[in-house]
Amino acid sequence: MKRLASLLLVLPLLLAGCAGTPQLSAPPPLFADASFKPPSETIGAHNLFTLSPAMQAYVHSPAFEAHLRSKGLERGLIDALYSKTDLKLEYDSSRTRTAAETYEARTGNCLSLVVMTAAFARELGMTVRFRSVLVDETWSRDGGIYLVASHVNIALGHRKRNGLLYDETSEHELVVDFLPPPEASRFHTRQLEEEDIVALYLNNRAAESLVQGKIDDAYWWARAAVATNPPNAIAYNTLGVIYQRHGDLVMAERALRTALEREPESLVVMQNLGPLLAATGRTAEAAEMARRVASIEPVPPFQYFDKGMVALKAGDYDAARKLFEREVKRAPYYDEFHFWLAVTLLQLGEAKEAREQLALAIDTSTKSDNRQLYSAKLAHLKRQSANSVRIY
Repeated sequence: MKRLASLLLVLPLLLAGCAGTPQLSAPPPLFADASFKPPSETIGAHNLFTLSPAMQAYVHSPAFEAHLRSKGLERGLIDALYSKTDLKLEYDSSRTRTAAETYEARTGNCLSLVVMTAAFARELGMTVRFRSVLVDETWSRDGGIYLVASHVNIALGHRKRNGLLYDETSEHELVVDFLPPPEASRFHTRQLEEEDIVALYLNNRAAESLVQGKIDDAYWWARAAVATNPPNAIAYNTLGVIYQRHGDLVMAERALRTALEREPESLVVMQNLGPLLAATGRTAEAAEMARRVASIEPVPPFQYFDKGMVALKAGDYDAARKLFEREVKRAPYYDEFHFWLAVTLLQLGEAKEAREQLALAIDTSTKSDNRQLYSAKLAHLKRQSANSVRIY
């Protein structure tokens, strides 16, 4: 339940927008349609929350309705969707889907599960509120692209009937969140509108296309996200990254400066803009940007991990262990760090500790393929002696 209720959004080098960001004037022309091939798939979010006929049949089936009567609306819905006895949905962060696609595939990433849950809840007449949780972002890396995840959750509610009218004061809400309740209660939230979720969906599809090397599709998804005119920097930053990858440095700078105008303190945008300035010969401005970044984040993401990999390949297992442990300490929910720490521990002959790290890699992984890989490694390790097995 903890994994399936996780609501992390995977975004390429992005930060969530700040509450109260003012609406700005229209940016300079940001699109270069002629530079990209037509998309290979339909671009848009018009059917994001649409229930398929199969979903309609499921939500109005006698068994489902009996479940709601037994558990109550909110808890009955969540239990039906995410328990291991009914739909048996699986969490996988590799692709963002619409509500109908998630239901059909029986798998989805965090945003997909949020969208599908909201679609079912609305069909049942429940209230739905999307919320951004103000927590520190978490980093990952895929295909040479650094990604940062922000966090949202969803609150489901209903109003009790009072005679012929609904009692507006008796609304009850159930918050579905990845963080355990004691930890989640420490963080502030801000409400998101449906338009924000749509922009995040479009942006996620752009990010996923870019990671897959489908740069033309990535452009059209990012273009659609920017066209929603979100008040934060997310979509503009993604568009800038795509232009950089495409070699359109002038357009990349234009998009990134628009992003920075909307969020002047965005570390992620500065991390993208700095190298671009250096590549176009503006060394002084690039150096100043690098100074600003270093003042905010002295140790970049993956720095200890990359040094640890160098040490591991050189056979310096003690140094590798210390470096991987430092990365695990500041990013305890990233599976790759646990995995390579396990590899290092195994080389040091510490099989018990290696098994523990492999188990953590399985628990923290958000991709089904990786979970299967780690599970196989762990099973193999349990069958072998600590000194005879190599798992990489």
